Amino acid sequence: MFETEKAPADNSRTMSVARIYDYLLGGSNHREIDRQAAEQIKLLFPELEDWAWCNRGFHQRAARWLTSELGISQFLDIGSGLPTQNNTHEVVQAINPAARVVYVDNDPMVAEQATKLLQGVDGTVFIPGDLRDSDSVFSNPELRQLIDFSEPVGLLMTAVVHFVSDKSDPWRLVARCLDKLSSGSYLVLSQGTYDKQTPEVVDRATTLYQNANEQLYPRGKAEVERFFEGLELLPPYEGAKPGVTFGGLWGAEDPELADDDASRALYAGVARKP
Repeated sequence: MFETEKAPADNSRTMSVARIYDYLLGGSNHREIDRQAAEQIKLLFPELEDWAWCNRGFHQRAARWLTSELGISQFLDIGSGLPTQNNTHEVVQAINPAARVVYVDNDPMVAEQATKLLQGVDGTVFIPGDLRDSDSVFSNPELRQLIDFSEPVGLLMTAVVHFVSDKSDPWRLVARCLDKLSSGSYLVLSQGTYDKQTPEVVDRATTLYQNANEQLYPRGKAEVERFFEGLELLPPYEGAKPGVTFGGLWGAEDPELADDDASRALYAGVARKP
């Protein structure tokens, strides 16, 4: 469903998913083409900006919880985008200054900007890499210098797998990453969904992304749950059963207030590797 060919490499006429996300979060590392694309999508899905913040909120809550409640002190953030808006290292190092974070992204613009943004930040590094080539990511010497794979790792993949087509088998790609981690590691994953959207909105949104450096592949709940096969899913909030939930509900103090249209366009889950 929604399979398309990958767009050309990033240039001044190609919108970037990382820059669109940066724009939605109020950053400054984007171009006019990214702003125009975001505004076009908002005409179809007015909650787009809230959706971006919903995903960012889930990412932050999950990373904070892994650090404060479980003592996870090393994180691998794949498909990180630009680490500009209260990102992983700021969240976890506020709790544990010795926490270590490796950011990974395949966007050349992200690589250039992130390297500059992270200069002088202890325990943090950015490496270029792609989920579709995890062997290259995990063999990177900078990553291996910072991450001890004999100890648990927090693997963060928020709003990234919906840019990987079914043909590339994202479920296998995520499983390959998890295979490299020790028991007691955690997967934090979110994925855009079409479950609560009209077919027209989904089709038009995916068409807009055909001009981006990555294509969009929203998925249903059962497809998202497949990413967590073999893992121990956590309850998303107090009183809930373990499982995948809408993005705003994970870690929510008041699930009723967190349940809105933006949240329902995103599935999220956190799970432990046995």
